[in-house]
Amino acid sequence: MGVNPREIRVDVGELALTGFRADPERVSAAFERELTRLVREHGVPLAADGAVTMEALTGLPPLPAGLSARRLGQELARAVHQGLSGHGEVTR
Repeated sequence: MGVNPREIRVDVGELALTGFRADPERVSAAFERELTRLVREHGVPLAADGAVTMEALTGLPPLPAGLSARRLGQELARAVHQGLSGHGEVTR
């Protein structure tokens, strides 16, 4: 039987957005909502064996520059969750 953690904590120190004109506060709010939803529904596969610390998550897919703030935040959260699921490159 799998372990059901009581708490999952994901701290994102910085999201670097270059070439986007969306309101950063709205992007951040949408990002947080979507990442929270994804973690609740799917967990954090890279941390399945216990706590893990990552310095950077790279190699994620590019995003179109014309997205709305809400959509950009959602897509960023999906890309980060993909990275937390083992896709992309992790620097520890």
